[in-house]
Amino acid sequence: MSKPDDLSKPLVALDHDSTLVCVIEMSGTSWLVAATVQGVDRRPLQKLPVNPARLLAQVERWRREAARTGRTIMRTVVAYESGRDGFWLARLLRDHAIEVYVIHASSVAVSREQRRAKTDRLDTEMLMRALLGWLRGEPGHCRMVAIPTIAQEDARRPGREREGLVAERTRLTNTIKAELALWGIQGFKPGLRKAAEHLEALRTDEGEPLPPNTLARLHRLLKRRTLISDQIKAIELATTQAIERDPTGPNAMILLLARIKGIGLETAQMLVHEVLSRNLRDRRAVARYAGLTGTPDESGSKRREKGISKAGNPRVRCGLIQLAWRFLMFQPDAALIQWYRERTAGGKGAIKKTMIVALARKLLIALWNYAAAGVMPEGVVLKEA
Repeated sequence: MSKPDDLSKPLVALDHDSTLVCVIEMSGTSWLVAATVQGVDRRPLQKLPVNPARLLAQVERWRREAARTGRTIMRTVVAYESGRDGFWLARLLRDHAIEVYVIHASSVAVSREQRRAKTDRLDTEMLMRALLGWLRGEPGHCRMVAIPTIAQEDARRPGREREGLVAERTRLTNTIKAELALWGIQGFKPGLRKAAEHLEALRTDEGEPLPPNTLARLHRLLKRRTLISDQIKAIELATTQAIERDPTGPNAMILLLARIKGIGLETAQMLVHEVLSRNLRDRRAVARYAGLTGTPDESGSKRREKGISKAGNPRVRCGLIQLAWRFLMFQPDAALIQWYRERTAGGKGAIKKTMIVALARKLLIALWNYAAAGVMPEGVVLKEA
């Protein structure tokens, strides 16, 4: 059985005399690489082009420098901040027997001065301090991001692309309705198959047809909306076919969740690929990954909560809150829904919105137990076969 992704501490104790530690400050045009080379008093700093071969050659050069001082490098650790470059470099370095870590960009403590100096050199020093503290096993220096495989990263693409397309379609729909509202026209439905034909018959409050420039703009917006709708259907069809071709692994988990009444295939796919397929340590790690944990604010006699942290995956958090509202309709007899209704009985909208977040957190943990151990949430109804 694989071990949980516990990236809160290193698995191997740090031996300073035999470890080469490097950090990379990455940009679109160059990499600034800093290192701690045992036996060398200075802390070398090298600016490199965006070229993995040059990086590997530089690491090997520092190994030779340490060997010339009588030190044998048995372990090489390289780390960089998570960002737009993703994880391709981490996978490449792992293939060359280098221990790689990706630091969560928001987990590194920075100076709270109003105007703090910020340069790539200072950033490498900050990353090096955080990485060395983490390697020593000291808590609170930084957090590491789990490095996905190529297959895991690629499996998230359809769901994320669909999410972006749905948002774009909604934006276009609102733009079309707002454009028509300028002429006093209400009730037009851009989602109809013959919506473009109906535009010609629309009349303003004065009984006049739409002006030519406005009509041309509306036709262009409808064409873009139709194209986006076709792309969404193509993604959904390809996803369904992929699951039918290979109903094993993560796809088996998707089919398992999709059996629950109120959970569609797209929601199940998002939950599996974004959170449930990760080998998280425990229920607290699951809730923390979704950003559904509390944020206490305590100082002296002051005790208050600032709300949920929102520090996790926003896709999971948003999807779970939507799913929690759907569960109120589709799973009225579930134990979690009964728990929610008991605590919001007689309450107003504010308490319901607060408690729906707590319900979403409990629902995520229940679905995690169901997907990982097969424990069905109490009172949950499955879809009819």
